Amino acid sequence: MTDKTAVMICGHGSRDQAAVDEFNSLAGHFREQLPDFDVESGFLEFALPVIHEGLEKLKERGAKKIVCIPSMLFAAGHVKNDLPSEVNNYGADNPDLELIFGRELGIDPRLLAAAAERIEEAEKAASTTVAREDTLLMVVGRGTNDSDANSNVSKVARMLWEGMGFGWAEVSYSGVAYPLVDAGLERAVKLGYKRIIVFPYFLFTGILVRRIYTWADEA
Repeated sequence: MTDKTAVMICGHGSRDQAAVDEFNSLAGHFREQLPDFDVESGFLEFALPVIHEGLEKLKERGAKKIVCIPSMLFAAGHVKNDLPSEVNNYGADNPDLELIFGRELGIDPRLLAAAAERIEEAEKAASTTVAREDTLLMVVGRGTNDSDANSNVSKVARMLWEGMGFGWAEVSYSGVAYPLVDAGLERAVKLGYKRIIVFPYFLFTGILVRRIYTWADEA
């Protein structure tokens, strides 16, 4: 690492250990893919290490420039405000260190392809075969107070719906935004499709994802 540039993977954090483990596994893959860079990871809340601890480790190992990458799908409050605030506060205490804040993952063809693979896995695991034109796809987002982030879930649903040939698609959210999953499922059932596929569009598992599965089981 001749230029002493390092990479900091910034996660939200979760009280669910499985979600933390998945994030740490992702960070491990980054280390394998970026052998020429020093890579650390940390969380905004709910888990350790927190972000400033990861930044401090990189500084102690000689980093002069740190590229901070948010491991989040869309730019809502955490990406627009909370994470930059954490990074900027650390930078204010370390003026000799150059900190660069990257963008969220966003709507990316590779993520859409991965989503399509997961949906296909669900179809193959089902006990019966139903044509896609007779199937409704419900894409579930996390839900935020940020309309841009919420609208991106709708874009993802539209692209999966049209790209995979489903009969219809609906969008719901696990919290904050409307409709919530239970209300969305109630509406979806009334539309009369033979099958409803509920697809949580989340990077990692966790409490919210399991709550979505519970709603689906109870519908």
